[in-house]
Amino acid sequence: MAGHHPPPPPAPPYGPPAYRPPQYRYVPARRPPRRTAGGTVAGIVGGLTSLVVLAILAFSVLGGDGGIGGIGARTGSASGGDAPRSAATANKLYSTGALTPVRCALPRITPAAGSMRQFMDVLSDCLDTSWTRQFAKIDVPFDPPKRVFWEQSGRSPCGTYPSPGASAFYCPANNTMYVGLHHIVETSGGEPLSHFAVFARVIAHEYGHHVQDRAGILVYGHEEMEKADVMARNEASRRIELQAQCFAGAFLGAERGTLPMTREQYVAMILDVRGRGDERLPPEERDHGSGRNYAGWVVTGFQGRRLAVCNTWTARPDKVS
Repeated sequence: MAGHHPPPPPAPPYGPPAYRPPQYRYVPARRPPRRTAGGTVAGIVGGLTSLVVLAILAFSVLGGDGGIGGIGARTGSASGGDAPRSAATANKLYSTGALTPVRCALPRITPAAGSMRQFMDVLSDCLDTSWTRQFAKIDVPFDPPKRVFWEQSGRSPCGTYPSPGASAFYCPANNTMYVGLHHIVETSGGEPLSHFAVFARVIAHEYGHHVQDRAGILVYGHEEMEKADVMARNEASRRIELQAQCFAGAFLGAERGTLPMTREQYVAMILDVRGRGDERLPPEERDHGSGRNYAGWVVTGFQGRRLAVCNTWTARPDKVS
């Protein structure tokens, strides 16, 4: 719920850090964006090469496909309600097959004012079309998320922005994606603008949280995150985050021919995502997933050709660690 929150501490200086903080996240309703304590998680160490990508490509999800079940008991805001486990494990969305390409062609990002906003708007329009068509396959209406692409600090029902280490988040309280036009670059570890896939993955990930919200998956995920046991909460959070990664990969894979997703773009994206794992954090703080899994689920979605592969809720624990 919206309420009074103290202003966040000043953001740390940005640059290409040795270890990258978790910049992009889903923020549960009724809770402000989580502040990172002290700050840093595993990043790209030394000279990562395409060998890392090959290792990620070996990632495979051995959990079940999830079967066909009802769209979650509730859609819309992910607060309240009692969702059955099947809302996450056997959601009808998994039965819809691959995303239908919408021939999305992204504009080049330049340093010019307004260029990043244009990029985000075009990409978001493509995501709107893609996911609206996907939900139509099961005759479920789909309302696209609202968008706030900020340049100045502000407040959402999920907390103030920006917060340290956060340049993008999805707030289910008002079904809105929030992305910092400048922060998305500043917190990317010095990624060149030419590597547009790095930034596209961020938007597609936050959009993936909205997909979870509309499908009713977040209702169940919220209930799991309300458990008293911190390890159970973190596992539910990881399953949420890793599924959003897979949904992002599924979209980018469907549009690979027209974006275009070249090998250079793909490698840059995977190396970037690989550096965002939280394996160096204490167990009680690991709520996003290891770098291998955080990148692996993007690859799973990208190569999977069907949304059933994105069912993190039936995946083995080591695939969501």
